[in-house]
Amino acid sequence: MIKVENLSKSFGSKRAVDGVSFEVGKGEVLGFLGPNGAGKSTTMRMITGFVPPSAGSVSVCGLDVQENPIEVKRRIGYLPEAAPSYTEMSVLSFLKFAAEMRGLRGEGRRSAIRRVVELCHLENVLGQAIDTLSKGFRHRTCLAQALIHDPEVLILDEPTDGLDPNQKHEVRTLIREMGENKAIIFSTHILEEVEAACTRAIIIDRGRIVANGTPQELKARAATGKLEDFFRSITRSDTVAEAA
Repeated sequence: MIKVENLSKSFGSKRAVDGVSFEVGKGEVLGFLGPNGAGKSTTMRMITGFVPPSAGSVSVCGLDVQENPIEVKRRIGYLPEAAPSYTEMSVLSFLKFAAEMRGLRGEGRRSAIRRVVELCHLENVLGQAIDTLSKGFRHRTCLAQALIHDPEVLILDEPTDGLDPNQKHEVRTLIREMGENKAIIFSTHILEEVEAACTRAIIIDRGRIVANGTPQELKARAATGKLEDFFRSITRSDTVAEAA
């Protein structure tokens, strides 16, 4: 459902993404891992069509992202890093707005809102203004807007950021369950989330893919059998990169 071919992105003289290629099929949950500045968010923005590539191509559900941007966006649910929202709106008003922007009206809109409110456990904050919410509830509200049109493809950038341990568990479980009939990519810095929710993981470092496999396959490549140790062995931290 997602096909990325030789994708590259440069910002001036800096090559943020360098010849990345991979595919994600229906029923897959792909964990996208890498140190800060590795190119994860830039890759996800190109997949969703928010940033044009310098080279290469992306197709979603058989549609080229650059040639069919509106049709592709209809099929994608996107939760960007530090997801924006209209903070003066109540949670319910924001979800109504998001549903209408996705073309939902009448009972279709009401049904979609009920579904995402239940999925994201927002029942107790529907009447609150978004700027009065805790970071966790604000993030869950933004996740709800990404799910409201029941998309075929989900692109989630740090979907558990700011959540407490119970909320993290709920979101991981939700991602795993949705991944049974969707194609999902989510980035994370929390390696245990990969083992808990992903069918496959890609590790990207300095704009290039350095590993691609199931969590079990990647763990087996470390002498200790730990994903964290394997990750550290093939990536370079941003502090090392600056000192080099």
